[in-house]
Amino acid sequence: MSRGRLAFHTYRTLGRALAVLPEPVAMGTGRAVGAVLARIERDQRDMVAQNLRRVLGRDVDQRELDRWARRAFDAYARYWVEGARLGSMPRSEVSQRFVVVEDGFRHLVVGMEAGKGVVMALPHVGSWEFGGAFLAGAGYPMTAVAERLEPEELFDHFVAERAAMGLTIVPLDGGSGSSLLRTLRAGGMVGLLCERDLTGTGVEVEFFGEWTTMPAGPATLALRTGATLVTAAVYSGPGRDHHAVVEEPIDLLRTGSLRDDVQRMTQSIATRLEGLIRRAPEQWHAFQPIWSSDRQAPRDGPHPVTVAT
Repeated sequence: MSRGRLAFHTYRTLGRALAVLPEPVAMGTGRAVGAVLARIERDQRDMVAQNLRRVLGRDVDQRELDRWARRAFDAYARYWVEGARLGSMPRSEVSQRFVVVEDGFRHLVVGMEAGKGVVMALPHVGSWEFGGAFLAGAGYPMTAVAERLEPEELFDHFVAERAAMGLTIVPLDGGSGSSLLRTLRAGGMVGLLCERDLTGTGVEVEFFGEWTTMPAGPATLALRTGATLVTAAVYSGPGRDHHAVVEEPIDLLRTGSLRDDVQRMTQSIATRLEGLIRRAPEQWHAFQPIWSSDRQAPRDGPHPVTVAT
């Protein structure tokens, strides 16, 4: 059996086991695995700490930074356990365990009622899938783009899992932009995780006081379609529950060339994502390089399947 097929069968088997175990047992198992990974995955722990230092401040004490990094592995374990269980969770339970704080849900409803769709720019925080499952149950199914996984059957399995949650996943390739445009022009909702520039073709922004690049997709899609553009995040907690913050729409008023407007709006997204990440730094799944200065030495390792364009 090839390594790819072994990874697929391992992922599927573990996922099925986590889905049928009692929730406290599944969560306890996940935390135990997360604690082990935090000890043995030194490169990944260092990457998480390096990213969190930008959020917490350059003068953060190393011991405290290490504690934050361990909490990040714990939060990441919860993310995967909940992802394995979410497809079989009744939508009524998803709704009971989820709340959109303040006026956030109204921003989405108003945007959808305008008829030109909604683009949500999201950071890798908490569980975006839980939010997608909630929205599907509320009548606002979301479309997202995911990088392909190897082997192909693992990606197909991932897509099927998300479909069970009410999420539509299209692969990140040359046709993903067209798929998203069709969704928005039909008045649909698109969710894009966007603080990592996977393709290396993003626009330059300042993020936590340092320059990097971020995907131009959210701003470009909104400008081309007139869709409502919001920033949002879904947080794990309190307790077994989840809560979402959806911020007011970003102004799409054109002030210059398309290139300049995309850059300006992407910077607005980056600034807002800073605030959303600061709400729960330990829930930021930042296991890979975010800043251009860290991408010189790519690091492989665990990370949630990224949604971007």
